[in-house]
Amino acid sequence: MNQQLNRRALLSAGLLAGVGACTSAPPAAAPTGGSPAPPLKADDWASVRAQFDLPKDRADFAAFVLARHPAEVRRAIEEHRRGLDADPEYLPAGGNPDQAVREAAARYVGGAPAQIVLTDSTTMGLALLYGGIKLLPGQDVLTTEHDFLATHEALRLRTERTGAAVRRVRLYDEPAKASVDEVAGRLRKAIGPRTRIVAVTWVHSSTGVRLPVKEMAEVVAEANKGREEKDRALLCVDGVHGFGAMADGAEDLGCDFLASGTHKWLCGPRGTGIVWGRAWEAVVPLIPSFGQASFDYFFEGSSQQPVTAEYFTPGGYKAFEHRWAAGAAFAFQEAIGKDRVQARIQELATRLKSGLAGIGHVKLATPVAPELSAGLVCMEVDGIANPYEAVGRLREQHRIVASSTPYRESLLRLGTTIMNTPEEVDRAVKAVAALR
Repeated sequence: MNQQLNRRALLSAGLLAGVGACTSAPPAAAPTGGSPAPPLKADDWASVRAQFDLPKDRADFAAFVLARHPAEVRRAIEEHRRGLDADPEYLPAGGNPDQAVREAAARYVGGAPAQIVLTDSTTMGLALLYGGIKLLPGQDVLTTEHDFLATHEALRLRTERTGAAVRRVRLYDEPAKASVDEVAGRLRKAIGPRTRIVAVTWVHSSTGVRLPVKEMAEVVAEANKGREEKDRALLCVDGVHGFGAMADGAEDLGCDFLASGTHKWLCGPRGTGIVWGRAWEAVVPLIPSFGQASFDYFFEGSSQQPVTAEYFTPGGYKAFEHRWAAGAAFAFQEAIGKDRVQARIQELATRLKSGLAGIGHVKLATPVAPELSAGLVCMEVDGIANPYEAVGRLREQHRIVASSTPYRESLLRLGTTIMNTPEEVDRAVKAVAALR
């Protein structure tokens, strides 16, 4: 019995569980590290740029794919790495690093820490949701034609395992001309009386369209009138290309679940993510958790499953130096201000779209209106059938780093981030104009 309790104390200390206070020797102090940077002046975009190790020979419009870390995040990762190397029982000050990350995430996204599941990526978060949400016989899943592989594959695999019916709706025909009324109207017609999951993406990485999630949530709420809780349609959002780029919190959007990696627009540690949710009682965990609630459940032999986000956080050994540094990324964004971040990203994106719209051989796929777009700008270039060719030429000939959309019908894509400048945007416009 004592041996069992000792084992439980170790697991709940944090290295395996990521939570709790260390019950053995005090952890070794971790030296600080990371690349030096001048103090952040949150109201100065040049100061914000200076927090990143940016290339001096090129302008990066693909930084959202796997973002660079600002200085404070680099320092936090290095501090935790050295601490873990020095002492395997290392825990940061406070002794509950996972909880500290949940608290930082909740301050940023809204809601309570108990609503935040910690993941490794958006893909993991979506898999936990779409594989775990309980479906009664006859209930179906509604998604869209515009979603990424992570959503479509997670739902296909759910179908393979359970036979769940999955339907798709096209929310718009021409992305550049998409409207709130069109999107909301098509969703309204597609939701059925037995629809349990509505799986959508906040910002489409295929076109740059930003869905009007608030209005879509109102449509779902209308469909839920008169339904019992077990029959209520749950609005689940892949938020990765809005999270860190737009100022809306999860509760502002009105969704039931929001999954996102933190290593894109938020500039957080690579291999980290969250799922915010307000209906965890509707989900069955897919991966065992190493949180305290899980061990309480395990050791006490309770038949009652805990309903806490901690219980849904996948267990196992992690890159803890990255996970525990995620709080620094949330703090960095909050220091600048979510509204200012959104305004800057959209200001640069609007400048980019305006410049590209004047180029005869370029066709924008992304709406010009900021209300239906974020930081992604997607386009076709006449005479260039393969966007990979355009990406290569932009980099080699003009020192502009772009990307292509990972879909069957691929487009050239640029993304404006807080690392870019108006001058870089103008350079990018000239470079795209030179593509013939």
